Amino acid sequence: MVMKKLLLSTLLCGVSLSASSSMLSQTKQDILNYSYQKALEDSNKLKKDWINPATYRYIYSKTDDYTTTKSIISISQPIFKSGGIYYAIKYASSMEKYSKTSIDIQKKELIKQVVNLLFEINKIDITIKKQKLLIKNAKLDIQRKKEQVLNGILDTSFLDNAILDSNLKQNQLIDLQYQKDSLVNNLAKLSDKKYTQLKIPTLKLVDKDKYIQDNIYIKNIKEDIQNSYWLKNMTTSNYLPTVNLTADVSKYHDTDNSPLLDDSLQKNIGFNITIPIDIKYSNTIESSKIAYLQKKATLEDKKQEEQNIFKTSLAKITSLEKKIKIAKDDIKLYNSLLVQIQEQLEVGMKTKIDVETMENSKNIKLLDIKILQLEKQIELLNIYARLDTDEI
Repeated sequence: MVMKKLLLSTLLCGVSLSASSSMLSQTKQDILNYSYQKALEDSNKLKKDWINPATYRYIYSKTDDYTTTKSIISISQPIFKSGGIYYAIKYASSMEKYSKTSIDIQKKELIKQVVNLLFEINKIDITIKKQKLLIKNAKLDIQRKKEQVLNGILDTSFLDNAILDSNLKQNQLIDLQYQKDSLVNNLAKLSDKKYTQLKIPTLKLVDKDKYIQDNIYIKNIKEDIQNSYWLKNMTTSNYLPTVNLTADVSKYHDTDNSPLLDDSLQKNIGFNITIPIDIKYSNTIESSKIAYLQKKATLEDKKQEEQNIFKTSLAKITSLEKKIKIAKDDIKLYNSLLVQIQEQLEVGMKTKIDVETMENSKNIKLLDIKILQLEKQIELLNIYARLDTDEI
């Protein structure tokens, strides 16, 4: 039944990706924004890579008879590359998508770290409350055993053990407070805000099909396959005929009145066809084809990996749900025991220490449920971080 409910549930997120991005420090946000901007500029550069630059030369020449200066502007621009120009533009656009998704993954990982720390800090806050209740019970046990020792019911070794147990629990509380400080300091590395200022999302499970469909890692590999496809075509076109437009414009600035030199503007426009002859061409083309096929095979492997990740998370969540159910059953038992102990207190069979101990034990179990629920959220966060969604 638990498994069925989990499979039917959908992902519900309380914070949008833009809002969750604000969880990150300004420095982290700036780094990500610069990465996006660089990816855009790199793509625009790739789209123009087929355009050759014009070349300007300034020539100074001095002989025994005369001195000359001359400027030459030369252009050799491919206007047809057997599809290479089209493939180059498509490759550049594909690279932009791939780079953006890769940066999205980095952003999601950072946000995941922040949210995970928020969950862990809240979890340790609850654990500290639980530990304080355990210490209260330990001190009540000391009182109970002290009375029993003084009344000759127990020997002092039982009291010594109770005191040692109380001291151990107090030292554990100190360790928990240190752990919280460490988590808060780790959060400060990622966010400019205090953990009390950050909103914690509420996550629920997405079904398996949606998880695979919206998986950002699978999307990233698909985009990489597309890159490889256009790159394969570009590589092939590099060994096919290319038509180039050529143009030279030259002018003497100073002929030193030499009758052999013409100082008027000289133009030379034409075209040429080039066909590369490379003994390695078949190996290069075959290598690019194999790289493309390899990445297609990687996609299926990645899908299988993500399915296993989902199954593992689902198993962990199911386990936590079962533990929560057991804890809730324990609460019912504690409520029943409290009623009985209260009745025995009224007739003098139990003491207030017994009632207080039982109440603390019940509250400890309630805190255990909250901790388990947070552990479930942490596991769901691992799923969220692998989804290409605008919400957390």
